[in-house]
Amino acid sequence: MANEPRRLILYAIATTAAAAILLWTLYEVRAQLLIIYVSALFATGLGPVVRFIERQRVMPIGTRRMPRAAAILGIYATVLMLLGTLVAVSLPPLIAQAGQLWQDLPHRIDVIRLQLVAWALIPADLTVGNVMQRLPPGSADVVTTAFLAVLRVAGGLFGFVSILLLTFYFLVESHGVFDVFVRLFPRQRRGRVAEVSERVAVKISAWLGGQVLLGFIIGLTSAIGLAVLGVPYFFVLAVICGIGEMIPMVGPLLSAIPAVAVAFTVSPGLALAVAVFFFLQQAVENNVLVPRVMGQQVGLSAVTVIIALSIGSELLGLVGALLAVPTAAIIQVLVEELLLDPKEA
Repeated sequence: MANEPRRLILYAIATTAAAAILLWTLYEVRAQLLIIYVSALFATGLGPVVRFIERQRVMPIGTRRMPRAAAILGIYATVLMLLGTLVAVSLPPLIAQAGQLWQDLPHRIDVIRLQLVAWALIPADLTVGNVMQRLPPGSADVVTTAFLAVLRVAGGLFGFVSILLLTFYFLVESHGVFDVFVRLFPRQRRGRVAEVSERVAVKISAWLGGQVLLGFIIGLTSAIGLAVLGVPYFFVLAVICGIGEMIPMVGPLLSAIPAVAVAFTVSPGLALAVAVFFFLQQAVENNVLVPRVMGQQVGLSAVTVIIALSIGSELLGLVGALLAVPTAAIIQVLVEELLLDPKEA
């Protein structure tokens, strides 16, 4: 008994040290854990599609089902073919308009500056050159900036390939991974765990498919609307709008700013027309597209989405904002199941 306090102290020290080492290890590999999490999200979202294709017969008169690996590769091939077609069609005008926008950017910025000076909103001596001179020394180092940009692109490509491979293997081995996961729970709860996992898969699948479809619709309608209004570089601006749609709530607003700014360089009236166009587009999206495309599958309130976006963007920036909604949907299912289910009371 005399050694009991010493044992407790040693146990507490060992437990604290093990927890500290575990937290430090998780922090060091946070980038890899993020890749694994994104891959798991994609695998969960694509799971229902893979199971549907897998149930199809290889031949109309046969009984043999589509192999799982073949179903996954078929999805990959379809997505890559669609992306390749989209790139082949959109890349030439995108490159041409992006290059022209880059060349005209100083002139466009100067037009905006002169108009703001005329409205007495900024001082007349405020120019881009003055702003650059006030930056800390070395902040405009072209070589360093280019080198960092190359490193970011290389890291992004590596992460993208890793996500593709991990998603593929998660889908191929999903039965084994799920069986191991379910066995972590008591036998009497495994059926319920499987049911909750299915609900999570449905929500993530609805979110993934809905976001891609909404991004395409917003990008296409933005291209048409901006072209009809006569906004320069409408194709580049529409691509920005389509990508911005992937970020709920704040993404559409932020992606509309470049289009309004470019239209402002033509005339304040055109900028107002573009702002009205985006307002009407978002009204249609929020009241027609989102209810029809997303339905009630994801089922997150606006407050939950805003809180999730705030936390996600603070923790991981843009990536955190992109992952905020599916993560919040998973947490919502778990909270409803663990705290709000009357069977658990």
